[in-house]
Amino acid sequence: MASPAAELRAGDRDEFRASLAGDVNAPRPREIIRLLAPFPGRASIVTRIALICALTALVNSAYGVPEAATSAYIVFFLNRPDRVTSVVMSCALFLLVTAIIGIVMVFAIFSIDVPALRVGYMALLSFGLLFVTSASKLRPVGVIVAMIVGFGLDELGLAPVGEAATRGLLYAWLFVSIPIGIAIVVNLLIGPSPRRLANAKLAQRLKLAAACLTDTADAAGRAAFEASLREGDHQILTWLKLATLEGSLKPVDAAALRQAAASTTAILIAVDLATSERGARLPPACAAQFAETFTQMAAMLNAGGYPIDITAPAADEKALAPLAAVVLKDLRAALEHFAVAPEAPAPAPKPAQEKPAHKGFFDADAFTNPDHVRYALKTTAAAMFCYLLYQQLDWQGIHTCFITCYMVSLGTTAETVEKLTLRIAGCLIGAALGTAAIVFVTPMLTTAWQLMALVFAGAWLAGWVAMGSPRIAYAGMQIAFAFFLCVIQGAAPAFDLTLARDRAIGILIGNVVIYLVFTRVWPVSIAGRIDAALAKLVAQWTRIAHATDVATRRALAAAALADYGGLRQNLGLIHYEPSWVRPPPAWIASRRRALAELGALEAPLFLAAGQAGAEGEARLNELARQLAPEGEATQRAPTTLQAGCAATPHIDALLELIAQRYARIAATAATAAPTAPKETPPDARP
Repeated sequence: MASPAAELRAGDRDEFRASLAGDVNAPRPREIIRLLAPFPGRASIVTRIALICALTALVNSAYGVPEAATSAYIVFFLNRPDRVTSVVMSCALFLLVTAIIGIVMVFAIFSIDVPALRVGYMALLSFGLLFVTSASKLRPVGVIVAMIVGFGLDELGLAPVGEAATRGLLYAWLFVSIPIGIAIVVNLLIGPSPRRLANAKLAQRLKLAAACLTDTADAAGRAAFEASLREGDHQILTWLKLATLEGSLKPVDAAALRQAAASTTAILIAVDLATSERGARLPPACAAQFAETFTQMAAMLNAGGYPIDITAPAADEKALAPLAAVVLKDLRAALEHFAVAPEAPAPAPKPAQEKPAHKGFFDADAFTNPDHVRYALKTTAAAMFCYLLYQQLDWQGIHTCFITCYMVSLGTTAETVEKLTLRIAGCLIGAALGTAAIVFVTPMLTTAWQLMALVFAGAWLAGWVAMGSPRIAYAGMQIAFAFFLCVIQGAAPAFDLTLARDRAIGILIGNVVIYLVFTRVWPVSIAGRIDAALAKLVAQWTRIAHATDVATRRALAAAALADYGGLRQNLGLIHYEPSWVRPPPAWIASRRRALAELGALEAPLFLAAGQAGAEGEARLNELARQLAPEGEATQRAPTTLQAGCAATPHIDALLELIAQRYARIAATAATAAPTAPKETPPDARP
């Protein structure tokens, strides 16, 4: 009899190799086209962002506010898909910037006539704000605040007298407040409610499941299904919570939709198994009935309601293969209690609980992890170097290098280099579009309204990229920044190509400086984050293997699936690290294999419903042992079946599937083994 590895088809082998590699190379043209494809909600948020940018440019033009390009660019940081989050973030940033500008004015009293003291204050405030950005909940907007403070203090150096300096600081407050005010109004008027987005996301899940179950999904549809599976429930649950706070969703409806989110997670997992394993496939007629039911449910969700009293398609489990019977049983259970939680089972003895998650403004390691201080020091040093550079060269046109340092820096070297690569590409594209607009479009503009239309078009194109996959989003942000710097040169349309050139040069200088600093000074590999995430994921699936309660199992699985997606993305960033920062090939290979093995366990452990027994736990214990640092003991999970559980053909089939998948991974790992003779532990790397 042929071994499982020998039975592996070429297509499956390639799929497992990609899973094993966990590689996320720079997007190629065909993939870029796929990443630019529309998806539900993308056009809506892009249009809102473009409209806010255009209105911001119009208001700035009417009042002659300086740095109008930066003002329009801030819009990209203020908006989220739902109106509640967008408005809350805008209000929070307004209050924060108002307080910060007040603090800067206090510092201005002592430093306006002393350039050295002003530069010192700039560095001190930058360091403090960046530290808080890295170590607290200020992370989403912290770099913007630090940049605004730097701009405000820079204005002091350009002002000859105190009154002019005060005016400059007030303008700094104004160029932030204008986009904030416009964003609040636009989002309140046309922003979608959180409930609408939650319903749309649930409907999308069901449509994707229907298409995959009937083999009608193309490559893009399958990729969308995989992305939906890896998103987890966090965003949907957040939208439901916001909708309840907003008053657009009653508590009883919120509870029903939370249950629907958990049910769609179970449906996605079951459909994923049914479409990836031949033995788990449902008969075509049965699959078509389920797909029709999913489509009808999606229509109800898109209409603003949710389905109840769903009748699952009839089929004889006994006539199906064991894996297909498991899929059928789980799909029926998900439909039976789609929006109504099942009755809670009798309470079982609770295992030792983990330490509760840290809550508060600052992270748990805010004052113990030196990486927060180092990040703030490195970014501040890079920004101050750029500031002194253009001041000493008396080349004010390249002041964008100072702003770029704040926009590009991230916690790890891999993230920073990836972001830098995307931003350089975005800068070149945005500068090319902006220059083309100056040459061919701007000469025909005669009013601020026409300039507003040009800004809308550029913001819409950049926003389409920025609101897409994280793999290209930063390029979209930089396209917008470079384009705005070219076409928004003052209160009226302008034609200065030198200004556009200088600003593009400044962006490139800032990117180069950040690259040199973050790869040479205290470089932080993403390897530590990967190991911590892998250990957390193993522990999560260990809990799932023991969970017999349906609600607990689904909630844990949704979080684990999302963690897997983030971990795969982080592992793919390894190739962005320079050779002196990147871990050795053996380390990378072992983590890629561990990630593939976790993926192989997902559906079988979830569908086993707490009955995986010693086999599933042994796999998890082996993974934990492999990932533990050398010399560190690992805690083994108990290797007994849950009380009252006995082995069944269904459980045997799931455990056999795990063994087959592990054999495939082993075969793939053997063909892709690194040439390095021995793995170097991460702690031993220089």
